[in-house]
Amino acid sequence: MEAATGSTSTLAIGIGSPFRDIAPRPPASRSLYFPSKSLISVPHYRSFVSPSKLGKKTITLPCSGRGRGLGFPTVKASLSPDPDGSAAQIAPLRLQSPIGQFLSQILTTHPHLLPAAVDQQLQQLQTQRHAEELTQEPSASATHDIVLYRRIAEVKAIERKRALEEILYAMVVQRFMDADVPLIPAVAPSSTDPYGRVDTWARDDEKLERLHSSEASEMIQNHLALVLGNRIGDFASVAQISKLRVGQVYAASVMYGYFLKRVDERFQLEKTVKVLPASATVEGSFSNAPVHPEISSMAAEQGDVSHGESGMGIKPSRLRTYVMSFDGETLQRFATIRSKEAVSIIERHTEALFGRPQIAITPHGTVDTSKDELIKISFGGLKRLVLEAVTFGSFLWDVETYVDSRYNFVMN
Repeated sequence: MEAATGSTSTLAIGIGSPFRDIAPRPPASRSLYFPSKSLISVPHYRSFVSPSKLGKKTITLPCSGRGRGLGFPTVKASLSPDPDGSAAQIAPLRLQSPIGQFLSQILTTHPHLLPAAVDQQLQQLQTQRHAEELTQEPSASATHDIVLYRRIAEVKAIERKRALEEILYAMVVQRFMDADVPLIPAVAPSSTDPYGRVDTWARDDEKLERLHSSEASEMIQNHLALVLGNRIGDFASVAQISKLRVGQVYAASVMYGYFLKRVDERFQLEKTVKVLPASATVEGSFSNAPVHPEISSMAAEQGDVSHGESGMGIKPSRLRTYVMSFDGETLQRFATIRSKEAVSIIERHTEALFGRPQIAITPHGTVDTSKDELIKISFGGLKRLVLEAVTFGSFLWDVETYVDSRYNFVMN
């Protein structure tokens, strides 16, 4: 997978100053970050990272029932869309490919059959790809035939890519269903909330936290501390926040969860076979841990230069110490999303949640966000969003690994 290159070893996505007071005044600028020398960015929800070099060639396959979406298994099962479009959904993204819509129906009616259905679809994709590899390209003399042949091959490759994306997404959705945690629907002001807040969804913080190892949970709490600052325990206060900024935080948290699961998997394996580095067997001190310059500058702005990260609520953890023992090349590899399909799913899911932001590039090359929508959300709701995003990234790593074991598509 091609990824954007950068000269630093840390990805930083600032959510500083997205807050406009409604309730008590929120804390000063915070940043969430995780180690990365090379990481893709999500279009429209990118911040402080180089533009992705990944191409974005996609097509929408016409088929009956397009736009059906995923419906709650608790609602009346139907293969046709709701006439008024009001049917609740188990996921904000509507799957469009024939395979995606087939898996949507399975999730709606018989979710326990999804693994078998996925295996069957992957086997069919593998058979099709193998047959295409055996087909010989027309001779060079038949120019028209070569162009047609290559175009057909290109369209089929795009179809397979979209099918793989939606297989990954359906499997992630099933993971949330198995955990009895509904995914947050598209973010929009609620007509039932007197204050117009968007976070009327259920609070499932404990369920989400239990899905991670104890070591990963420590890292997630540190991540939340960076996002929420001293409001991490304040669930009731409501703030007015840029929708674009919240989308950036969500997308970055998905990528953080993907990275964290990948690192934690290796950590748990080395802990089991007792080959952990000596430095990772005890909770590390922050005195030797590198601190991102942006965090240092924010700490200085808050008059907390001496305490560094610990002054921002970041606590030592064994997993964090373990990550800091990686060399630059290993850190870069672990912080890179492996497949274009996973990248695309993060993009599509984030856009389904927050919509396409109204932004433009000015003649001076800056981003004009004057038309960006402001949303009202409690800090408890923001915490729930971040926890879901981290868990989404963790599940995405798991299902990508599973699918790749049956249909090889991960390049690195």
